[in-house]
Amino acid sequence: MKKPGLLVIIAGPSGVGKGTVRKEVMHDRTLNLVFSISLTTRPKRVGEKNGVDYHFVSRKDFLAAIKNHDLLEYNQYVGHYYGTSKSQIEKVRRQGKNVMLEIDVNGAKNVKKAFPASEVLSFFIVPPSLKELAKRIKGRSTENASTIKKRLAKARVELKLKNRFDYVVINDKVDRAAKEIRQIIKATIKQRG
Repeated sequence: MKKPGLLVIIAGPSGVGKGTVRKEVMHDRTLNLVFSISLTTRPKRVGEKNGVDYHFVSRKDFLAAIKNHDLLEYNQYVGHYYGTSKSQIEKVRRQGKNVMLEIDVNGAKNVKKAFPASEVLSFFIVPPSLKELAKRIKGRSTENASTIKKRLAKARVELKLKNRFDYVVINDKVDRAAKEIRQIIKATIKQRG
């Protein structure tokens, strides 16, 4: 029987570049990583694809998934729900593949509670500065001023929780941050045997 795959968590404040770093890490096929596509009730942003970036679902369907205990973790963030399918994760892990989760701080806490520490590797991505984070969020041009303000306020709170993670990685340059994460994942996989 195959050893279940490792759960690799990428978390950090909105706008820090989690998705960009994650995509760069996943270019390394030797890591045997599968991305866990989260469910969300938020509308698609320009360029996003259903089933690739997120599974875009109705609020009704998301609430049904909560009621049926189909979610490993979920959270509401600036008016929209986000969550991770429990059955999707377990199916991939049983195949011996490592699963990468791009989730928020609370979701990471719930996943870490649900699995033994030896099966979870967590990274918290931080910006070089709050000023740079604000610039990145504003540069996306996807939210109004009120939402940007909420995201920055939440980021300040989340940054205080970085010590709950196994590793803190500064996203000053995407390729450098991704390289650091890849090296740690490789070392962890080797340790697990």
